[in-house]
Amino acid sequence: MSGRKPTFLLSEERLKMERLDQIREIAERVANSEGMELVEVEFRGQGPGAILRIFLDKPGGITVGDCQNISHQVGAILDVEDFINQSYTLEVSSPGLDRKLVKPSDYQRFAGRLVKLLLKAPRQGPRRYQGRLLGMEHEKVAVDTGNGHVVQFDYGEIEKANLVVEFGRAAKH
Repeated sequence: MSGRKPTFLLSEERLKMERLDQIREIAERVANSEGMELVEVEFRGQGPGAILRIFLDKPGGITVGDCQNISHQVGAILDVEDFINQSYTLEVSSPGLDRKLVKPSDYQRFAGRLVKLLLKAPRQGPRRYQGRLLGMEHEKVAVDTGNGHVVQFDYGEIEKANLVVEFGRAAKH
């Protein structure tokens, strides 16, 4: 009895990941054609409460009109292709001021900004770090955690990274 069910669950999970990758490709193609960057795509929940979220960015920021435009285009493609066989809500927005750092290029782009990092596993101490992002070189992310103390992490060690919202003088870095 233990052989079939786990295989089925793995197949279901793999199918979901493949669908999400296909949706990501569609959203990226549409965003790029409109001069925007696809930051992230996530699908949460099941049944009528399911939500497909698409996060976009561009120099100068995303407008409500940008979100509507991408929502209409991506929504139409998903409806025609019938990628999602359940009801869902499509949300398109900016990643926000505390945006996630998702791609290696984000670590270069936001060098100089304050970041919070969560590692996949503790590293001789904490899993959480906060400091000034110095950039990324050769798959290593460097962060100044204060008083000139620089810590480097392998890109693969990072579970989650976000920008920290800064106000006032500190924000001018």
